[in-house]
Amino acid sequence: MINYKHLHYFWMVAKEKSIARASERLNLTPQTISGQLSLLEETLGVALFDRVGRHLELTDTGHRVLTYADEIFSLGSELESIVHDRPTESVLTFNVGIADVVPKSIAYRLLEPALHIPALVRINCHESNLDSLLGDLDQHKLDLVISDNQVPADTNIRGFCRPIGESTLTFFAAPKLADTFEQAFPNCLDKAPLLLPGNASGIRAQLQQWFDRRHIHPRIAGEFDDSALMEKFGQAGIGIFALPTAIKEEIEDKCEVIPIGEAEDLTVRFYAISMLRKVSHPAVTAITAKARGWLARGTADL
Repeated sequence: MINYKHLHYFWMVAKEKSIARASERLNLTPQTISGQLSLLEETLGVALFDRVGRHLELTDTGHRVLTYADEIFSLGSELESIVHDRPTESVLTFNVGIADVVPKSIAYRLLEPALHIPALVRINCHESNLDSLLGDLDQHKLDLVISDNQVPADTNIRGFCRPIGESTLTFFAAPKLADTFEQAFPNCLDKAPLLLPGNASGIRAQLQQWFDRRHIHPRIAGEFDDSALMEKFGQAGIGIFALPTAIKEEIEDKCEVIPIGEAEDLTVRFYAISMLRKVSHPAVTAITAKARGWLARGTADL
């Protein structure tokens, strides 16, 4: 059985990233803490820290242990408050990763159900590419990843990838660019400047196939891993861009662009990716249970 005093020492060292600083906080000698950490690692049969220069860095297993230690000592603090009749409001931390190709308004709407669970929630959002986010998820630094792509087949991530909604795509252009079109949609896209999401996006290959089927050959004016940056270039009239039809009105207002056509047979899907754990995070449960209902158009009950 784990010695929870040893686990508490580990928790403090992980937070401080230094045995010396943790010893000051705990009013113990560094030698005592170092010895207790060794006993904990011996009990678990794994290394929890790597020494990098003068600092300690958590191993992959150390990150996992820290996730559980955070929960354990948070509950311990809450228990102490209850025993002593002190009012307490437990705050649930929800660490979520957003693939940078996912439009920000889509990400917000998909995460919004987590704000209505019967607990105070503090959402920590991290934005990066999918590979980086999946690495953090595997190390239990994140509770959930939102992406427009499934987990790549060549990764060793053990978890759930749940579809939580889909939408058709609408193409947008700045008014000054739209005024130059001589043909109706979709033929107006031929040889027109186009802004594309990066290769990491789940929709990139589908867009290319959609163009090929129609023998349309746009001129690629830019490629963007960040959807917000693509929107800015589109607003400036640099090129046409496509985003989910579900946020069509919002994009019109925010970017001052006009919709030039909807690709009804072109669909972008969104996924909630989480690790396999014995107890699901309540925010993850709320998102996967309710999120798919908000897509007003082009939504399929997956």
